Amino acid sequence: MTARRLLLPVLALATALTISTACSSSPDPESTSSDGVDLSSVSLKVGATGWNSQEQALQVAGLDDTPYSLEFAVFSGGDQQLQALQSGALDVAQSSEIPPIFAAAGGTVKFDQIAVQTGTTLLQEVVVGGDSSIRSIAELKGKKVGYVKNTTAAYFLNELLKQNGMSWSDIVPQPLTPNDGLAALNGGSIDAFASYGNTIIAAHRSGAETIGSGENILSGNFPWSVSDGVLDDAGQKAAVADLLARLDRAYAYIRDGHQQEFAERTAAATNQPLDSALAQITDGEAQNPTSFAVPTAEVESNQQKVADSLREIGALPNEVNTSELWSDGLSSELTAALAAAR
Repeated sequence: MTARRLLLPVLALATALTISTACSSSPDPESTSSDGVDLSSVSLKVGATGWNSQEQALQVAGLDDTPYSLEFAVFSGGDQQLQALQSGALDVAQSSEIPPIFAAAGGTVKFDQIAVQTGTTLLQEVVVGGDSSIRSIAELKGKKVGYVKNTTAAYFLNELLKQNGMSWSDIVPQPLTPNDGLAALNGGSIDAFASYGNTIIAAHRSGAETIGSGENILSGNFPWSVSDGVLDDAGQKAAVADLLARLDRAYAYIRDGHQQEFAERTAAATNQPLDSALAQITDGEAQNPTSFAVPTAEVESNQQKVADSLREIGALPNEVNTSELWSDGLSSELTAALAAAR
């Protein structure tokens, strides 16, 4: 599963980084990895989307005392994260399945997908205003439907349309940002909106009703990718394996009766009520627990389905073979680290 390379100039996003540093608060006396690599001088720049949930999860679980240095960079979207990864501004980043697909479609592949994080597929919905008469996806024919471009929303909206005997051309698609889409839905300039996460929470607070969900459409797979050169650096390679194993342990710790503290941090970072954040975490972990694994054929196949669907609606300029994006270059190290952590 070693990735092939496609060439195109990259866009540097170093100036877009919002960095928070998470160096070891209490240095680990064991600064070498299990295979003898010295990690004391290793540093990793890690991408996060929306808010720094990864750093916070490590802190809640008391696992932030890494023998290597960590810097977390927060982005508003996975596409920006992938651009930063390809420019070398990041070493490792986690995204949905979609940003790597668009990077490949644009001709630029200066990264390897080396692991997969499973997570919840809740709060991925098509909603209508509370006073709307529309109550099903089938009723969207000829209607203005907002969606967040180049995200999971575009994918599950297209799949929901197909499940109801419709196609993308049967609606009037309106690509919008999450905030603009919510405002358009509340203002009545669109008939429905496909989005995710906090936008859906806010929509329901305004009285929106769900008419379709991506819960059983989305795979729940979130690839972790590393920049070119990371797999050739023994120290960074060992550090990435250790980081993912720590995150696996951290989310298991949170599930095991420690949701409250993580919810408090989530609520503060996302500006939502504590009870909402707690329900989101509890329900999400119950539906599809956050965990980490090496890539498999099934994981590759799921991402290919997404790429093919996006190609169907004209979102991709050309076909993408997602199997070329995956590498097993970290699989043995990650397997060992996960086994030791569990």
